[in-house]
Amino acid sequence: MIHYSLQCDRDHKFEGWFASSADYDSQTERGLITCPACGSASVSKMLMAPNVTTGRQKEATQALVMDNAHKEMIGRLREIVNEIKANAEDVGERFPEEARKIHYGEAEARGLIGKATPEEAEALIEEGVEIAALPMLPDDIN
Repeated sequence: MIHYSLQCDRDHKFEGWFASSADYDSQTERGLITCPACGSASVSKMLMAPNVTTGRQKEATQALVMDNAHKEMIGRLREIVNEIKANAEDVGERFPEEARKIHYGEAEARGLIGKATPEEAEALIEEGVEIAALPMLPDDIN
């Protein structure tokens, strides 16, 4: 997975995770990457310093101290994720297989959620299967 710092044309800064740089390019071309603050689809990568990990570094968790605006955004995001889950079939570990069946017309088109490794997700994207990762929200991990 590749982590990019992104910025919209209205100077809102946010982050995104992508299976590959080609995945980012593809999603940008299709207008799938939008600013979570204003909805603008005019998004670009920001200059980033490389992240070099040494054996002595401990794994860090990225965190957000939330003010009311951030709490509201997380609440809206939670509503969207819940609606997606309510209107999709959870196929668990069979996600890559079921997504391919739909993509290749071997199964009825329907919304799916499930689990895929980063390698499986990258392979699906390279095959042209349109997938998106659901975000892990604060209450999901606390």
